[in-house]
Amino acid sequence: MLFNSFEFIFGFLPLVVFGFYVVSRFSTGQGGRIWLFFSSLFFYGWWNPLYVVLILGSMFVNYVLGTFLSKSNGSKGVLVVGVTFNLLLLGYYKFVDFFIENINLIPGVSFTYLNVVLPLGISFFTFQQIAYLVDSYRGLTKELNPISYGVFVSFFPQLIAGPIVHHKEMMPQFDSAGTYRASFFNLSKGAYVFMLGLAKKTVVADNLAPVVAAGYSSVDTLSFLDAWVATLFYAMQLYFDFSGYSDMAIGLALLFNVNIPLNFDSPYKSANIQEFWRRWHMTLSRFLRDYLYIPLGGSRKGPLITSVNLVLTFLLGGIWHGAGWTFVVWGLLHGFGIVAFRLWDRLGIKLPVFLSVLITFFFVNFAWVFFRAESMEAAITMVSKMVQFGSIGKLKVIDNWQNAPLWLIGFVLLFVPNTNRFASWFRTDWLHLLLLVLLFVINLMFLNSVVQREFLYFNF
Repeated sequence: MLFNSFEFIFGFLPLVVFGFYVVSRFSTGQGGRIWLFFSSLFFYGWWNPLYVVLILGSMFVNYVLGTFLSKSNGSKGVLVVGVTFNLLLLGYYKFVDFFIENINLIPGVSFTYLNVVLPLGISFFTFQQIAYLVDSYRGLTKELNPISYGVFVSFFPQLIAGPIVHHKEMMPQFDSAGTYRASFFNLSKGAYVFMLGLAKKTVVADNLAPVVAAGYSSVDTLSFLDAWVATLFYAMQLYFDFSGYSDMAIGLALLFNVNIPLNFDSPYKSANIQEFWRRWHMTLSRFLRDYLYIPLGGSRKGPLITSVNLVLTFLLGGIWHGAGWTFVVWGLLHGFGIVAFRLWDRLGIKLPVFLSVLITFFFVNFAWVFFRAESMEAAITMVSKMVQFGSIGKLKVIDNWQNAPLWLIGFVLLFVPNTNRFASWFRTDWLHLLLLVLLFVINLMFLNSVVQREFLYFNF
């Protein structure tokens, strides 16, 4: 069930919101939590009921281990068992066939592929629960209610593709009596933010997708111009698709009086690659910093070890995104990119802001090639096409220009105030009511006229 589907918008969502406040009115907060828990499990099981068994098993193991950690004043052995369990579970579903593929490169070795299907959202709820175990080990959590923990892990607005939330951010909200009383302001603002995110997805991202697909499916035949159009369109598509999902998640959570953290803050306006990662997929960056980079030693052990820690952190961040050498290269590019920036910054040489933003964007766009390409060979071919300056060639990735106004809208939106800023300006007045209705009509038109596409980060 996609956020951008009719069954979700006109069926599941209104039923769950209405039921949540009805149940909460005639019961304690526990009734509302139970409603949210089973609604979220239904949402997750819509794709495949077996996913429910998987997530329930994962929640049970982590809840038991986390409860023990919080009561035992931190047992490192239990923490190691818990983290290992989560990494093995993630590794099996995400990397076992990739491992077999590389083992089979050895002469005379030929293992059969398991063809494991990647469950939706497993990367996100696994990282979320690893953070919970570490926080329990550090004495930062105290969770005795299994339903509360179940809602924390399965809360449907951010279950499939984040943002990655912390126990300490969510549980005080689920424990607050105010969460279970309907707020006209939060319902209105939540619907407004959801519609803004839906527009980014359906109006912009989905109409960039055909050009991107045409480019990356035929890299061998691309001209210099084709390669640049395809890669630049992908940079825009990925941003509007994933930030659109994150906006929708934030809006949906507000319908239940729950605030979840921001995930994007105009990342393509960044003046360096370090700033980019403070603005792009912010909750993943936070997780990697707090639970990997800092435990490795962070910047406390001198420039050389700091550089090694940065590269390792982004290497593992790349691997988290997918099983493939392209993701390894993508992670290493960003790791070495940040090391290069830090060395440059120590020289004290300042470039004009416009030039810094331009250099950062083109580096990020170059790295996206490895993120998007189906193979290393395809990525290298795409990069080679991007530097064949003498063969501009005919533009073939665009069949027609009827969506050109939508592409232009997407380009303009990269430089105007973002959804976060528009949300901060929200008021329950006639102007915003008109904007909400207008967004609803526009989204309905596009939902009714294009194929409903899955969100790109469902693949990770």
